Amino acid sequence: MPASSPPIIVFDLDGTLVDTAPDLISALNYVLDREGLAPVPLSAARNMIGAGARKLLERGLEVDGRGVSVGELDRLTADFIDYYAEHIVDGSRPFDGLETALDRLAANGHRFAVCTNKLEWLSKLLLDRLGLTPRFAAICGQDTFGVAKPDPAFLRETVARAGGKLPGAIMVGDAGPDVGVARRAQVPVIGVDFGYTDVPMTELKPDRLISHMRDLPAAVAALIAA
Repeated sequence: MPASSPPIIVFDLDGTLVDTAPDLISALNYVLDREGLAPVPLSAARNMIGAGARKLLERGLEVDGRGVSVGELDRLTADFIDYYAEHIVDGSRPFDGLETALDRLAANGHRFAVCTNKLEWLSKLLLDRLGLTPRFAAICGQDTFGVAKPDPAFLRETVARAGGKLPGAIMVGDAGPDVGVARRAQVPVIGVDFGYTDVPMTELKPDRLISHMRDLPAAVAALIAA
């Protein structure tokens, strides 16, 4: 990494920057209840998050063995998004230590971007409601470029939109798609072990692993020095 240019740090959103599980699962259970299905407990549903609203719904329906047509899934997804948008920060909060970590990294010259499989407008709405939007040079979702993680084009285009170059980037995420997109784009990745994943982050072997956002600046510094 060029020492003269602090790398752009690209973050996943759900499960990395913000603990969004309470509101996502609330929206899921709203739809399931309307369909006459049992709710999914928050503890069991956390690891269903990460591939977008449509996939979360599919996983929620699968719990009861419910199959739906493409058209029905479209309708349920639209209902989910409408409800979620209205309740997007009822329970969602930044992970502990996030803003202090961003302050420290920004003081060292780093810029930040978001690369998430959440829809772009929902991502911006969430970050805006939490007062975090001004911190990011780019906020990109699965519909921004027509690709999703782990497609490396998604990370490449996100970094470009943030005004950076891919060789000087670091990815931070909580799940397989985040490690996958970083590996395919050939950039280092920091994994967090407090997010949403059905495969433990230790098994995904990120370049650095942290258990609290207070440890992020040191992990970034270690990657730059490596």
